Amino acid sequence: MKKFPQNLKQKLDERIQNQALRTLGLSGSDQVDFSSNDYLGFSKSTDLFQQTHTFLQAEGFTTNGATGSRLLSGNHPLYERTEKVLADFHDTESALIFNSGYDANVGFFSSVPQRGDVILFDELCHASMRDGIRLSHAKSYKFAHNDYEDLEKQLNIYTENANVYIATESVFSMDGDAPNLEMLTQLAQKHNAYLVLDEAHALGVFGEKGQGLAQSQSVHHQVFARIVTFGKGLGCHGAAVLGSSELKDYLVNFARSFIYTTGLSPHSVASVLIAYEHLATQPQALAELQQNIVFFNQYKMQLGLKPMFVYSKSAIQCAIITGNQKVKSIAAQLQKKGFDVKPILSPTVPEGQERLRICLHNFNSQEQIRALLDQILQAL
Repeated sequence: MKKFPQNLKQKLDERIQNQALRTLGLSGSDQVDFSSNDYLGFSKSTDLFQQTHTFLQAEGFTTNGATGSRLLSGNHPLYERTEKVLADFHDTESALIFNSGYDANVGFFSSVPQRGDVILFDELCHASMRDGIRLSHAKSYKFAHNDYEDLEKQLNIYTENANVYIATESVFSMDGDAPNLEMLTQLAQKHNAYLVLDEAHALGVFGEKGQGLAQSQSVHHQVFARIVTFGKGLGCHGAAVLGSSELKDYLVNFARSFIYTTGLSPHSVASVLIAYEHLATQPQALAELQQNIVFFNQYKMQLGLKPMFVYSKSAIQCAIITGNQKVKSIAAQLQKKGFDVKPILSPTVPEGQERLRICLHNFNSQEQIRALLDQILQAL
């Protein structure tokens, strides 16, 4: 076997030295889940699993792979049916399914903003958005996190001679906080900019039926494009870009991560369809999740832990514990006590912002939440 390049080995050694080396590990099945993005427990639902198989059999679909790009042999009839359900559910003209949230963000940002356009993105935007922005021919500039004065300064500079896209998330994956969507939509309208919103961690969490943050605040018609991801709250695979019919036609023709990849199998698309139907008709899981979020915030305040947590009303709760070694040590203590909580290390987050990332679910009991926070207090 050829010797591993020395410059790559050096980068790995630096990660080891900084106690930041990523490794692949399995969550303990005997631990209480406070780490997965399965906010509503859909991925564990035997009922949804069985409904998907029953649906496929009744409709006469096989569970084989799609065999090709959707522009070739991979565009089976379930796609059109499911995209119509998504568009209706999210109150928009159209939906276009991608294989993952990463593919959707890379496809959108690499193809839609053109040379001469400008992308203004929140400095804490997800890596998938940033990777798509890097592939774009548009110029791009970040604005300070949820800082609308900084954003408007840049809008005043760039909107005069260019199409400007404002990119942000409705729930930030490493902080759990949310932007002021009313302020953002007002700025976008004032400066004739195009607002793009990644709703990955809001789907299944916000809104009467889990439609996302924009719909829950009735500002979704002022958003140019929304990206929803199914691998969090819906517990299945894939994502979709929501927007106008013209946007869908454009992405089908120019988004390379859509064009040059094998489509999802009928089973994967059916899983999305059944999950959406469940979300629309059975709101109990969402209500249970919201109750747990409220309880978590109340109990952490009661214990005096509120100052160490990032402000969040979402399912993502983050306790800042500075230093890779310290946060890894505390996470290991929690795991020994039976809680599946993961440390988030630098450079994934900036140095000094290392944290415990706690994900809440509808299936977590209040006793489990109370015990977890008690253990965090004891470990500090």
